[in-house]
Amino acid sequence: MLKITILYDNTAWDKSLAADWGFACLVQARGKKILFDTGAKGPLLLGNMQKLQIDPLEIDAVFISHDHWDHTGGLADFLKINPVNVYLPDSCANYGAPGKSIRVTGPLEIYPNIFSTGELQHIEHSLVIREEQQVVVVAGCSHSGVEEILATASVFGQVKALVGGLHGFNDFRLLKNLETICPTHCTRYIKEIESRFPNAFTGGGAGRIIEL
Repeated sequence: MLKITILYDNTAWDKSLAADWGFACLVQARGKKILFDTGAKGPLLLGNMQKLQIDPLEIDAVFISHDHWDHTGGLADFLKINPVNVYLPDSCANYGAPGKSIRVTGPLEIYPNIFSTGELQHIEHSLVIREEQQVVVVAGCSHSGVEEILATASVFGQVKALVGGLHGFNDFRLLKNLETICPTHCTRYIKEIESRFPNAFTGGGAGRIIEL
């Protein structure tokens, strides 16, 4: 089973957690635990992880979607605890311990059936997890465009779910065949997406757990 736990978001699903502008989530799939982005503030990220009983030392890798402060701000504090490999787009600054930063240009298989789309539009890459012939996409802010992200991810399988920030995306026809849509963080039209796709829509917020 694929499990995504939102650790850092503009809102809190679990009211015991702190909310703040930024995004991070824990992706558990194929026996691996991947920290996707790190929010804006290390203490807040680590505090929410502690409340959710998520041990930083159990994380296998960090995936940084793009080089914006609200996605990279907690990275340094996390790496002090667990200096794992950091996958980041080639346009990103050099984060992490020497030899630990893995710069991504084209599509890359990080672990079996877990992929990066490759850096799109010279700014951002997204995480793709394949289960059977279908895939789940986790996006940071979708600066490269939802259409391009979904098209690139579809090379790995039929996209069934999209989780993450979508910014000002409003070409809603692209979402019509998805089974699960969880718009978070910077997404401008969350209410519109919910009203158009009530059966697929899943609310975000820190503490939200999505099982697929």
